[in-house]
Amino acid sequence: MRKTINRRIKSFGFAWNGIKSVFKSEPNMKIHGVVATLVIICGILFDISIKEWLLCLLCFGFVISMEMMNTAIENIIDLVSPDHNYLAGKAKDVAAGAVLISAIISAIIGLIIFIPKGLNLLMSLT
Repeated sequence: MRKTINRRIKSFGFAWNGIKSVFKSEPNMKIHGVVATLVIICGILFDISIKEWLLCLLCFGFVISMEMMNTAIENIIDLVSPDHNYLAGKAKDVAAGAVLISAIISAIIGLIIFIPKGLNLLMSLT
């Protein structure tokens, strides 16, 4: 029982190291972090609903997870195929495309949430 608990604790440590590593090494992850911070600030300022917060959190998780998977795929490909290889390049492009799709969908969701709130604010000022 104690060994199982220790293994679980270690596995969380490994996962945390992976999260820290990707935020340190990947410029795009820093961008995602800045965007998430701006969305959080706007969410507080616009007093978004619980459902809207949940959508924002799902989007954060979606994009950050996809970026982490993309990084993992790129690292594995670089390890096993250090020379230029058409299929390796294609795999990297597909993984990057998955990140792009997640970011675009998340941006659309953000616009659906925040544009009406911004317009309401502008209307109330006039």
